[in-house]
Amino acid sequence: MDQVLNKVGSYWLGQKANKELNSVGNDINSLSSSIEGGAKWLVNKMKGKMQQPLPELLKEYDLAVGIFPRDATNYEFNEETGKLTVFIPSVCEVGYKDSSVLRFSTAVTGYLEKGKLSDIEGIKTKIMIWVKVSCITSDGSKLYFTAGIKKTRSREAYEVLRDGVSVEKF
Repeated sequence: MDQVLNKVGSYWLGQKANKELNSVGNDINSLSSSIEGGAKWLVNKMKGKMQQPLPELLKEYDLAVGIFPRDATNYEFNEETGKLTVFIPSVCEVGYKDSSVLRFSTAVTGYLEKGKLSDIEGIKTKIMIWVKVSCITSDGSKLYFTAGIKKTRSREAYEVLRDGVSVEKF
């Protein structure tokens, strides 16, 4: 009987030990991910670079601050390549002051340069049917949307942040 209890006890202790070791391993992996992200933040901080709010980035690049829905606050921007990826919590439509409507996917990508967002993926506009927006350019008081055809709209309509309305599909 003692041998059986010893075997059961050692098996049970072995299982507990494995669980604890796995837990420590997960904690170490989690910590290293945090350190990596923190290191990135620290390097950017030392360079003097903190990620600014999306509307400020758009303003800096001479685009209307309200092009994207209000809840599109997370983004990635590579200054070297100009690639911008904007993350939106859910597929949505935004109506603007000039009665135009844009539909957004959960991730919008494009290349940002002064007065222009080009090679866009993830935005559509309605011109009788939903058409993919491939480029948005700014020229003074006008925004030019290229969506199959180039459509001019008043920039003023896009200067205010607006909420998106959830839709079923992009």
